[in-house]
Amino acid sequence: MRTRILVGLIFPLRFWAVRGFFVLVSLALGHWVSDYWYLFTAFVGLNLFKSGFTNWCPIMTFFRKLGVRGEEQLKYA
Repeated sequence: MRTRILVGLIFPLRFWAVRGFFVLVSLALGHWVSDYWYLFTAFVGLNLFKSGFTNWCPIMTFFRKLGVRGEEQLKYA
């Protein structure tokens, strides 16, 4: 039972890692390349805000197409 709970946390942790990576990369690009990259940072932040209410983020669709199993699928595995 404990293993299932820990395995179920893998999917959301991947989302947070990808989101954090996007924010850090866009901040670095905004600093060294062009100020327009800060718009991408704002876009990621807006998606984080929206996903807090809707429980959906565009990266979820990408991960599902790659075959990554979500938390709801792992409950019944």
